[in-house]
Amino acid sequence: MRVLVLGGTVFLGKAVAAEAVRRGHEVVCAARGTSGTVPEGATLVAIDRDAPDGLAPLRGERFDAVVDVATMSVNWVREALRELGDNAGHWTFVSTCSVYADQGTPGQTVDSPLLPPLEDDTEIEERGAKYGGIKVSSERAVRDALGDKAFIVRAGLICGPGDLSDRFGYWPARISQGGRVLVPDTADQPTQIIDARDLAAWILTAAERGVTGTFDGSSPARPLGEFLAEIAEAVAPEGTELVPMTKEELVEAEVQGWVGPRSLPVWVMSIEGYEAMMDRDAGPSLAAGLTVRPLAETARDSLAYERELGLDRERRAGLTLEEEAKLLAAQ
Repeated sequence: MRVLVLGGTVFLGKAVAAEAVRRGHEVVCAARGTSGTVPEGATLVAIDRDAPDGLAPLRGERFDAVVDVATMSVNWVREALRELGDNAGHWTFVSTCSVYADQGTPGQTVDSPLLPPLEDDTEIEERGAKYGGIKVSSERAVRDALGDKAFIVRAGLICGPGDLSDRFGYWPARISQGGRVLVPDTADQPTQIIDARDLAAWILTAAERGVTGTFDGSSPARPLGEFLAEIAEAVAPEGTELVPMTKEELVEAEVQGWVGPRSLPVWVMSIEGYEAMMDRDAGPSLAAGLTVRPLAETARDSLAYERELGLDRERRAGLTLEEEAKLLAAQ
């Protein structure tokens, strides 16, 4: 196949391009080329999706598969569809589970209600609602333009080598340092991730097989306690102790969930209305070709990447060792 990745120089886009090259496809990555390099074997076409007529270098080109990982711009999505949609055999749009209006009720499906669609120029200040709403508009644009040629993947928490968000990498990084490790005492909380390499492989498999429709892209949910214990088994030195702290104690200590300074990543039970955001049914996606590697493998590979970045660097999510020590001292 001739595959176009709109992106292809960082994280998921790069993982898709690398997987396509590995499978022997002709791979074109369209990006500015300032954030990173394309995988060996792929070709970079320089574009700027913010510029007027920014996709002109691709005009008239035909591709068997197009993969669009546009993060937060429906204008980017519409322009790509106008320029490339008619000449694409299969189209993947990477959306997000943040499109769902109800993140607190277990048992939601891809047919569950979505957030109101938003345009790029929205003045909504809450990034989560803005992000999800713009993705809803983007999904609609893809369906309106391509109908049954579209494969829409509502990704969950994407992680693995190349992830700079710290929303997963914090855990193997911290647990690998051993000692007493502070964890939330919400062991039963459903928890899901998706390794970028597994998501990339599924996207290519879908293109090769002509799979279309809308799917959630996450591993099967597992309890948070089991999730953290499996990471510890993979990377913890002897003598490491996971020390639980209750939701009430964490909230009192102003520790937040999910992301940001002074946080515990993947912990969502502290966020009202988001208790089930990591409880999607992976069954339909697994039936449609998604395969998921062992969590331990993702943990070990993420740790190797974390060590390249520096375990003691300033992070976008998690606790500093000093913050954690003060909290543990109060236990």
